[in-house]
Amino acid sequence: MARIAVIGAGMGAMAAAARLAVAGHRVTVYERAETYGGAVGRFERDGFAFDTGPGLLHLPAVYRDLFVKTGKEPLERCVELTQVDPASRHVFADGTAVSLPNASRAGTVSALDAALGAGAGERWGDFLNRAREAWDRSRRPLLEEPLPADVSRFARDPYPAPRTGLLRRSATTLAEVGRRELRDPRLAALLEGYALSYGFDPATAPPSAAVLPYMEQTFGSWYVTGGIRALADAVYERCLARRVAFVFGAEVTGVVVRDGRAVGVECAGGEPVDADHVVAGAPVPALYRDRVVGRDAPGEHPRRQALRTGRVTVCLALRGARPSDAVHRTVVHSADRDGELDALARGQLPGRPTVTVLRPGDALLCPDEDHESVTVTATVSAGGDGAPETLWAGAGEAGVAAFADRMVEAAQAAVPGLRERLLWRQVRTPADTFRETGVYEVPGPALAGAGGALLPAANPAPLPGLYFAGGWAHPGGGLAHAGMSGALVAGLIVEGADFRGSR
Repeated sequence: MARIAVIGAGMGAMAAAARLAVAGHRVTVYERAETYGGAVGRFERDGFAFDTGPGLLHLPAVYRDLFVKTGKEPLERCVELTQVDPASRHVFADGTAVSLPNASRAGTVSALDAALGAGAGERWGDFLNRAREAWDRSRRPLLEEPLPADVSRFARDPYPAPRTGLLRRSATTLAEVGRRELRDPRLAALLEGYALSYGFDPATAPPSAAVLPYMEQTFGSWYVTGGIRALADAVYERCLARRVAFVFGAEVTGVVVRDGRAVGVECAGGEPVDADHVVAGAPVPALYRDRVVGRDAPGEHPRRQALRTGRVTVCLALRGARPSDAVHRTVVHSADRDGELDALARGQLPGRPTVTVLRPGDALLCPDEDHESVTVTATVSAGGDGAPETLWAGAGEAGVAAFADRMVEAAQAAVPGLRERLLWRQVRTPADTFRETGVYEVPGPALAGAGGALLPAANPAPLPGLYFAGGWAHPGGGLAHAGMSGALVAGLIVEGADFRGSR
């Protein structure tokens, strides 16, 4: 039985903790906040409740596997999962709207043809065929196996170029894929919207980001009754059932190093805690910058330099019942796509943001049936001029309020009569993310291509005995990816160098 100290109680860290405890290890989680879940948070007021992190679950098989491997009760006995259908409704700049069914290729093609004109669905279907090739080429090494020491194989983009006559012409960015292959600004906006939702700038994201819409449209979108926070509750309860110990309000200030190996953690105001292994669910850049004791900081990870996107979420408390025909998720695309992407690149707030509107219709999130809770989210720059505080800590209440006003204005395309129904709103920015997690950014999933710049840190740290789990570690950010990272870390500790990946 090994003693394992886990830094942070995020989803990836808890997934690793539960698996390690089942393997017979003594696991203690040290969390600086007073609760668990990391980015999977909740805001409550006046009987309303809102997810402040992700609102939908993709690839639920990851958490099904976690619950199967850590206890007798499967996931569906611990939370109620419902497929969201339609998976999403999209409102484009010209007013055209289309609802896409959940996990139905044929239904998606038909819906696009009907809404955007004959041929639109076929072009999208052909694109998804190429995206499937990219998925098949990268799924196992990028999601289910530890990163190899030599990651040069991931520098090449797995997205295949379409054949043009006798030649194949390769795009260099996802935005270029949209222009060349989809040949309709609305289809291009649809593609770019998926990239934005995962925190990628379509103008710089590699073509391999095509796996993101493929993943959602193939495996579906799921809602957890009570909100995604209920999934965090279930994972926490599973950890407790496996006798994982939690220490809240315990800020880890350093990893203790002895003889070139991690041998424990230091907590603010306390004595060092010995451990045979240390699992860090804390953001990797922050850990390397100031938390590793007795080790020179190796510099910031390339992801931190390549991606600086965060989320603004506006929680809306509405009077009046949710209509029975309301769509769970609506994406209202920017009327100025070029301006939005330019603002993202410049570290500025766009004048017309793309927003995702979630209307769960969940009685557990409202005080009664005569009210509705809605969230509106936009992907934005995490900071201007390379310094987040120049945009967010210094934005001021007026600047934040003005941007929230623009988000709410856009959201009216999804919620008619929104302003008249509004009781109050709560705005959350990357400054809130920084206060809760220590970073402004929200990490995206690992992608091949781009010279390997979008690969997160490997799960085993350069320092023996130290491992990374969670969104800042392989295979990157997102609920499903965080769960995968926990499985990889547990496998590496339990099986050692012989571990070849999840099965």
